[in-house]
Amino acid sequence: MMNRIGLFYASTTGNTETVAEQIAGLIDKDVLEMHNIAAEGVSRISDYRYLIMGISTWDFGELQEDWDAEWAALSSIDFTGRKVALFGLGDQIGYGEWFLDAMGQLAELVTERGGELVAPWPTAGYEFEQSKALSAAGDSFVGLAIDEDAQPAETAGRLERWVPEVLVAFDV
Repeated sequence: MMNRIGLFYASTTGNTETVAEQIAGLIDKDVLEMHNIAAEGVSRISDYRYLIMGISTWDFGELQEDWDAEWAALSSIDFTGRKVALFGLGDQIGYGEWFLDAMGQLAELVTERGGELVAPWPTAGYEFEQSKALSAAGDSFVGLAIDEDAQPAETAGRLERWVPEVLVAFDV
């Protein structure tokens, strides 16, 4: 398992699940295993050295409900020695003050617990007011930024550029 990739996500409206499935479609099925944390929780995270984690931001910068329910369990996982690629979904127009905040919170937890974040994503092409998902320099997000509300036509192209970066970072 340690050389396989675990893709963990949760989805309320189906958008995060759809993006997770698109990512899975770009990666060899012999390498990737998908996990919906609403059904499985987060305990299997420890089985993987390489992780892709997908989270959406709700309302005013809140975690998606299934991630929120698993947050305490997630906070006890040791991410030391694990490479983690994040993708986040948010609405830059309707909730521009909190764009991708949940991804920023997840990034903070992963790094505090020893994980190494890989495959940041540039902020160019997005219009938002604030985000907890910005890198320290503020010129990129800590992971792939997806906006299915304002930019659904951009998703496939962004995934086609980002997934190869993730695979290179994972040495897979």
